[in-house]
Amino acid sequence: MIPRVRRITALCALAAALTACGTVSGDRPAPAASPSSPASPSSTRPPVLAPGPGGLTPVFEHGPRDRGKTVALTFDADMTADQGPRAASGEHFDNPALIGALRALKVPATVFMTGRWADQYPAEARDLGRDPRFEVANHSWSHYAFTADCYGLPTVDAGRMREDVQRAYTSLRAAGVPRPMPYFRFPGGCYDQQALRALSGLGVTAVQWDVVSGDAFATDADAVVKQVLDGVKPGSVVVMHCTRSAAPTTERVVRTVVPELRRRGYRFVKVSELIGQAGTAR
Repeated sequence: MIPRVRRITALCALAAALTACGTVSGDRPAPAASPSSPASPSSTRPPVLAPGPGGLTPVFEHGPRDRGKTVALTFDADMTADQGPRAASGEHFDNPALIGALRALKVPATVFMTGRWADQYPAEARDLGRDPRFEVANHSWSHYAFTADCYGLPTVDAGRMREDVQRAYTSLRAAGVPRPMPYFRFPGGCYDQQALRALSGLGVTAVQWDVVSGDAFATDADAVVKQVLDGVKPGSVVVMHCTRSAAPTTERVVRTVVPELRRRGYRFVKVSELIGQAGTAR
């Protein structure tokens, strides 16, 4: 049974100022997927989950626990539709230092990028989208919530949810991302059956997580490191952020977490590999 609304309390601070990111390189990366998105099907479409009951959009939280010690780091590139003035005044919704750290550590990763972020940082979106060691997926265009009462985020009307997701894909491709993945992350992690029904037919798999890093607005990197290391299990999906203003410790966290998880025998993969392990519908 899919819960009516799934939220992660550690993300509450995102209601005040949303995060953004860029990512990465990798551990024995899987071959790059052919160009694909719900709007432009391909003969080698990336793996997706089968629709849920009644054709509802499927939801993925973590990979198999028995397929080896794999873990996927994911980074939300958040920027709401109305944050343009803040960017214009000098607030950074990107984080080049984090991107550089991830590349230096050769960690494959998945970036869930809002269309508004891609519009603001097209060169960075293109750079991320063309790096074969990571994949760019959809985080909505507006970063408005798809349910009511989602950490104070403005809400997308039910009749416009599908349009918001499609608009994000348009922005990603316009920025030069050649292969936006058929994966979608709900803003704030908030969804219900109405939202899953609204996106049915788009061919996307909704991707949540099972490990909350707690990096949003964190000032104690060691506490975030502990939370990640304590939470990771085989097949885990870790949610992180990478905006300089809203996730100031994330680079330090990554520089500590990555070598420690490798020491423990973990291999870093992209979300697509975990979904492929879980069983796919083509």
